[in-house]
Amino acid sequence: MGSDVPPDAEEPREDRPSRPAGKGGFFTIHKPSQGRPTRIATGCGAALLIGLTVHFLYTQVPTWFFTPAEQFPTALKVWNGIVVASALGLTILAWRLINKPDHAEFLIATDSEMKKVNWTSRKELWGSTKVVIGFMLFIAAVLFVVDLVFHWIFYLMSVLKFAPLGA
Repeated sequence: MGSDVPPDAEEPREDRPSRPAGKGGFFTIHKPSQGRPTRIATGCGAALLIGLTVHFLYTQVPTWFFTPAEQFPTALKVWNGIVVASALGLTILAWRLINKPDHAEFLIATDSEMKKVNWTSRKELWGSTKVVIGFMLFIAAVLFVVDLVFHWIFYLMSVLKFAPLGA
């Protein structure tokens, strides 16, 4: 006979966990032992973007909105606060996006696919790099010569007032 409680009944409120199992808080890393190099590289890329954005905000934007800081020291203090708040907000956003379970799963899958790739040897890599750089320099030289030819043609037609290369 046992219990009169049906098997599908919910547990009393105080006995139930406050959060479903497997879900962590904001600073919990989803599957922390997997995809570490890819997550670190993504974090470094995000840190670079955040740093460049904050630098731009700090150096360029005040000149658009404020007169020199000597006249309005309070405006400069407010702007510094805005820059720090922006940096903090962007850092929290980056942390959340990198550690969101869907995004973390993508980074883990990317890392596992990169481990499957058959990477070339260092010798082959340097050989290919030399070919690409050599071809790029060759194309640059050809385009420079073509540009000079057009420059001379337009100079002789009096479309341009100055001779190429200051001749």
